[in-house]
Amino acid sequence: MFTGIIQTIGKVVKYDGERLWVQASFARIQMGESINVDGVCLTVAAKKRRALAFDVGHETERVTTIGHLQSGSKVNLERALRVGDRLGGHWVSGHVEEIGRILKIEKARASWTITFSVPKTMRRLVVPKGSLAIDGISLTVVSVRGDKAKVMVIPHTLAHTTLSLKKLHDPVNLEPDLLAKYALR
Repeated sequence: MFTGIIQTIGKVVKYDGERLWVQASFARIQMGESINVDGVCLTVAAKKRRALAFDVGHETERVTTIGHLQSGSKVNLERALRVGDRLGGHWVSGHVEEIGRILKIEKARASWTITFSVPKTMRRLVVPKGSLAIDGISLTVVSVRGDKAKVMVIPHTLAHTTLSLKKLHDPVNLEPDLLAKYALR
């Protein structure tokens, strides 16, 4: 379980379609530990100095942007919650539902609004003032219109996540609010 509050940005060292190596600034990482990598919960399978390796399954590659990563790509990283940690964002499982695309980026005073496409299978789970994890980042939905959702991004979030590197039409991992999924079911 994660919060969607990104702790650091990592750099992809290598991805061969099966194993992803990411350089990270985390200390004392344990083998088998869960790390949220751009919104995807992955398990540490190997370590080498500051690089962590994650085995990536076919389904993970199919429903996430992991398959688009190359050497040098930047990724959002968050370690799993521990008992007693603050829950500053929202409950994020790291189980990405779909890939969306950035449709619009607009400056709004000191912040930005970013509009994303929302695939049909997720539309009932995305609501105004609800939570949405985008590339693992806990964001609040400002508005929803048809197949589009708009979020507000404050300067701190933009500066400390990979959102600052995104361009129009870039793919992003989408995970709807966990509680919304259970409520709908």
